[in-house]
Amino acid sequence: MAQTVPDVRLHVDAYRDWLAAQRLPVLTGHFVADLNTVELEPWELTGGRAAFIYLEGSEGTSGSYVCEIAPGASLKPQRHMYEEIIYILQGRGASTVWGSNGKRHHFEWQTGSLFAVPLNARYQLHNASGSGPVRFVAVTTAPLLMNYFHNPKFIFDNPFCFDDRFGDEDDYFSRDGRMIDTRQIETNFVADVRSLELQAWVERGGGGTNMSFQLSGNTFGAHVSEIAPGNYKKAHRHGGGAHILILSGNGYSLMWPDDGEKIRVDWKPGAFFSPPDIWWHQHLNISDSPARYLAFRWGSRRFSMPRLFQPDKRLGAGKRQIEYEEEEPEIRRDFDAAHAAWLRAHL
Repeated sequence: MAQTVPDVRLHVDAYRDWLAAQRLPVLTGHFVADLNTVELEPWELTGGRAAFIYLEGSEGTSGSYVCEIAPGASLKPQRHMYEEIIYILQGRGASTVWGSNGKRHHFEWQTGSLFAVPLNARYQLHNASGSGPVRFVAVTTAPLLMNYFHNPKFIFDNPFCFDDRFGDEDDYFSRDGRMIDTRQIETNFVADVRSLELQAWVERGGGGTNMSFQLSGNTFGAHVSEIAPGNYKKAHRHGGGAHILILSGNGYSLMWPDDGEKIRVDWKPGAFFSPPDIWWHQHLNISDSPARYLAFRWGSRRFSMPRLFQPDKRLGAGKRQIEYEEEEPEIRRDFDAAHAAWLRAHL
């Protein structure tokens, strides 16, 4: 008869164990009100100050953190076997990235810049200002990879080089993006997503525009969407793991499961939230200016994904979007009231 071994844990969450070992704040729940005001603590691994964010909607497939680089300082060099996308919340600086041949790629960035670290390449971030800090948010696939391999040495001390993703091209971070499909750019660096020209996406409503990014050969990507003033997008749903960062505008989002209560997230620039797997969610802009947001999410037009990340297959014939004429009447009623109240307060 098999005997129970008392010192063996029955359940191991390697990612949460790693988070605990970093001794940093970990923000949970469905949203963070403002990434610009999140309190940070020293992070030995990077040499900066940081806090982790592990939202309900990440579904254990993606995670994020906010990090700050002191004036005139640099973070410690890093490498890891998970994908990472970085958005600069404030400040200006530069990154140095190098692969198996040791050739160093150097590119500058500013508030609003977006880029992806090539998988397992070495990289280092530098603050170019001597007077103010740099603050950025990074969304990663660390939870999925850490729990799959449950071996930090494999994740952080792995010599394998993905030369198919990151070679010795001089213009890797400076070349122009290439349109590969409707509203789809293949690129490795976006100088400022806040002012990037977008394309119309009438199917989603809200007078909206959109552009998606295929970054550094990743399977984890991003897109930018904009909602017209005093308008809102149709409710829709998809797989979990997405993180949404508000870049401009004022409004709110609703998130709810089938036949479940709605969670309301009031937002302004800096708000950060994650709709759970297959939950309906809807973004509403109550201000008199466009509302733009950046979504970090699973999905690639080039690389196949497991069924877990393909809700179209899991939903079968189920609805993925609620048309305006099908939505609950209180959606429009509450929006009209919120929009009118905003106009009275600001005009």
